[in-house]
Amino acid sequence: MTDAKINYVGPMPDLIAGPPTGEPWWKRIPLAFLLVVVAPTLLAAIYFLLIASPRYVSESRFIVRAANQPQPSSLGMALQGVGLSSTTSDAFAIHEYISSPDGMREAEKRFDLSKILRPRGLDIFTGWPRFGEGRSDESRYSGFQRFVTIGYDAATGISVLRVEAFDPQTAYQLNRTLLEGGEGLVNRLNVRQAEDAVKDARLSVEEARARLAEIQGQLTNFRNQERFVDPARTAAEGSQLIGSLMTTLATLRAERSQLAVEAPQSPQIASLDNRIAAYERQIEAERSKIAGSSTSLASKIGSYEDLVARRELADKELAQATASLIGAAQEARRQKLYLERIVNPNTPDKATAPRRFMSIVTVLVSVLLAYAVGWLVWAGVREHRQS
Repeated sequence: MTDAKINYVGPMPDLIAGPPTGEPWWKRIPLAFLLVVVAPTLLAAIYFLLIASPRYVSESRFIVRAANQPQPSSLGMALQGVGLSSTTSDAFAIHEYISSPDGMREAEKRFDLSKILRPRGLDIFTGWPRFGEGRSDESRYSGFQRFVTIGYDAATGISVLRVEAFDPQTAYQLNRTLLEGGEGLVNRLNVRQAEDAVKDARLSVEEARARLAEIQGQLTNFRNQERFVDPARTAAEGSQLIGSLMTTLATLRAERSQLAVEAPQSPQIASLDNRIAAYERQIEAERSKIAGSSTSLASKIGSYEDLVARRELADKELAQATASLIGAAQEARRQKLYLERIVNPNTPDKATAPRRFMSIVTVLVSVLLAYAVGWLVWAGVREHRQS
């Protein structure tokens, strides 16, 4: 029994025959590999090793908290982890301000950003204006953002501010300036919050004080017109006087009755009658001052007591409004925000950016992945065509 043999008829493929002998290895490298992988990696190496400007990084850490901020519970920590902390929004407000055009303008008050951000040497891709950028305010703001980075750690609530510059002292000064700008924003927020909190209470105090002053003025005018301080007290004094007169009148009447019995012809009886009549007239006059006519005290006591009641009510309203104002001010102080520095800005003694070798490796890995994906796509297309 003979073995089966399969003979291949046709030209021998390079895969079976192997590459031609004597050809240099660099000629066997695919052109696509050279264009997609080697060329970008070589350009990246030239740029990062020879051209890229060294940058110094100054870093600071801070936290934004309220004066009455309680210790977080387990649930509070969990909610803080998903961004629901009560002070997270305040911290983000500081972040937005520092990295905003307002933060850039705050820095421009102390520094010439056009000089600080200016590209160094042949590095046209770092700084402002870089290759392809204009000199507008928007492009300067974009350049400013490339040098300022601010982040937030949700687990600890600590914010990190990183500022890059072409020299260490500038990085330190710019970081400190931006941090002071954030502190200024916190102070402005506190002032605005305090003003909003006590605005209504202060208005109530002013209204109550004005109402009390108006009623007190009416009471003073009433006293000046009627020429006595307290008509109720005057009426009480008049009643006491009438009581005293009536006591004396009763005594005189008793003396006259006794004298009329003992000596009916006594000449003193006429004198007692005159005195009794005088006391009766005086009593009637005092009674008419208190009540019985339009000018009596009875008609004025009502108006006076109404003014006194209104004054007491206004006085209570003023006391209540003042207490509310004090309470609102205390509550505003309890809700006051603080920006506390955990780590002050440092002066770097070594350039840490760019990460040259890491950047080159990143470019190499990226283009290798791109080449591999492209090779797989091309292999699939070629196989599809052959089938």
